[in-house]
Amino acid sequence: MKSDAQQFLALLFLSRDVAHKAHLNTDSYAQHMALGSFYDEIIGLADSFAEAWMGRKGERIGDLPDLKNPKGDIVKVLKVHLEIIEETRDFVPKTDTPINNIIDEIVGLYLSTLYKLTLK
Repeated sequence: MKSDAQQFLALLFLSRDVAHKAHLNTDSYAQHMALGSFYDEIIGLADSFAEAWMGRKGERIGDLPDLKNPKGDIVKVLKVHLEIIEETRDFVPKTDTPINNIIDEIVGLYLSTLYKLTLK
């Protein structure tokens, strides 16, 4: 069984992949730009999380699981991913503020992107 950190990173990578696919297939310039920013930024944040986690644990993160993506439009998918992140982030102790700060940045990116995707 994969660790919580591996599941967490796999979800971020999945979000990146679905956002990139949606970015290439949208007819909306605003969505194209919002998704482009998201998939660029989420990988940097995922990398920051992984490096901090490995620094804290003193071991490599290991192989990541392949996750299945929920069906639906990109807004629905990112909302589901965000809910999973917020519901499962307690594998990081509250006292580990450096890693929790990175997770807060990740949540902020999802929220900002969702706002941009739903602007009328």
